[in-house]
Amino acid sequence: MSNVIVVIGPGQIGQAIARRVGVGKHVLLADLRPENATAAAEVLANAGYEVSVASVDVSSRAAVHALVETATRLGDVTGLIHAAGVSPSQASPATVFTVDLYGTALVLEEFGNIMARGGAGVVIASQSGHRLPALTAEQDRALATTPVEELLRLPFLQPDQVIDSLHAYQLAKRGNSLRVMAEAVRWARRGARVNTISPGIIMTPLAKDELSGPRGEGYRRMIASSAAGRAGTPDEVGNLGALLMGADGGFITGSDFLMDGGVTAAYWYGELAEVRAPHAD
Repeated sequence: MSNVIVVIGPGQIGQAIARRVGVGKHVLLADLRPENATAAAEVLANAGYEVSVASVDVSSRAAVHALVETATRLGDVTGLIHAAGVSPSQASPATVFTVDLYGTALVLEEFGNIMARGGAGVVIASQSGHRLPALTAEQDRALATTPVEELLRLPFLQPDQVIDSLHAYQLAKRGNSLRVMAEAVRWARRGARVNTISPGIIMTPLAKDELSGPRGEGYRRMIASSAAGRAGTPDEVGNLGALLMGADGGFITGSDFLMDGGVTAAYWYGELAEVRAPHAD
């Protein structure tokens, strides 16, 4: 039986991490659109990886559970890379919550039930989660620990409280890091670890769409005002993902790693602070 790495959302970031942690293992690529998983599988297979593909809708418990069963038939699941999600430019607040918040909590629960001892997971969150002003302690705990099937019923997530997709996205990504912190306690009982990475603007096809979209000017200003003065690359996220999932990251779990070239620092305390507005990204 192989050791299995499951990649949900095998875009540029998911592939970059998988390349570093999937050597000698079976890499299972899962996406809502089978053609995306197949295209990623071809790239990895041509580079010498053992790969297979599956389709999954992370907003469906039945679909996520079916993916877990597929993965466990292949071998011991020693790694999870969860990089699936929708951006605020792509979806309504309700869809952002269903996919990015509920879907992530569902994946963490289902894979946390079967993760092999010594295994590790990485969830891709976002710098947006660090732009949201502080929530109350009660709200933090609710996002972290509310049973998955009750999560979308939380009062502060309702349509009268969250009217735009960007605010929903910020709440969802803050929720991802909080959820991972709580799940790390549960995963530890199986001898497994899980962390989040909150990337900034990483040059992927999706980011290029955003840069040419209605928020493009704001994104360009973020890059120009950051300490790095540039966007990041998927391989840089891959390097951090490999640390968190490998032996060198054995003391790290329940943590969130912001890697945005200093954009969030500039947002709160630098040049971008002067234009900061509620729910701005």
